[in-house]
Amino acid sequence: MLTLVLTRHGLTDRSDPEQHLGQGIDVGLSAAGRAQAAALAGRIGAEHFDRIISSPLQRAMETAQAVARGRPVEPDRRLMEMDYGAWEGLTYDEIDARDAALRARWVADPASLACPSGESGADVAARALSFLADLLAWAADRPGQDPIVLAVAHSTLNRILLCVAVGIPVREYRRRFTQSQANLTVLRWPTGAPPEQARILTVNDASHAAPQGQAPWEPSPGA
Repeated sequence: MLTLVLTRHGLTDRSDPEQHLGQGIDVGLSAAGRAQAAALAGRIGAEHFDRIISSPLQRAMETAQAVARGRPVEPDRRLMEMDYGAWEGLTYDEIDARDAALRARWVADPASLACPSGESGADVAARALSFLADLLAWAADRPGQDPIVLAVAHSTLNRILLCVAVGIPVREYRRRFTQSQANLTVLRWPTGAPPEQARILTVNDASHAAPQGQAPWEPSPGA
């Protein structure tokens, strides 16, 4: 049995206004993002993890290191955010001003249509599937150990990984899932289960990082 604890990095200085922050702009956490990472660490930092794996992008690595508290963090490029290509760093309004028709088609089917000079949802799903398949193979080599793995990644990557893990069409990721900053999402695979047969234990629990006075189910602003 494999348990995957999945989270998203904290806020950055590029998070407000919300924009497509993918692979091309590699920024660290803002003060608010570091506080979110600390809140996550306060909740799960004392837990046992057999592995801690992160996207190599700064915002994810900083979040992982906050939780790891000195334990090794393994970078894995398959956990990097979607490559948004020409839309990197642009707000939704800026994209609509230059690519409104393409943007509308992409929103309708982000799985098959790639961002200009970037990736499609299907491209990201292939990375997520490879990551999950390797993780399950690693767990299968440890019978009876029931390993627990923490993975720190990004909003789109996580939502697509969830689609892959529970057999939902990838084109639905924007409509079906939310990933707030420093949330807890937990998936479990029974021994021998394939990547697409995960059990959902928790999705997008961000109560530990919710600002005072904000309902814990309301996401923080920003990408």
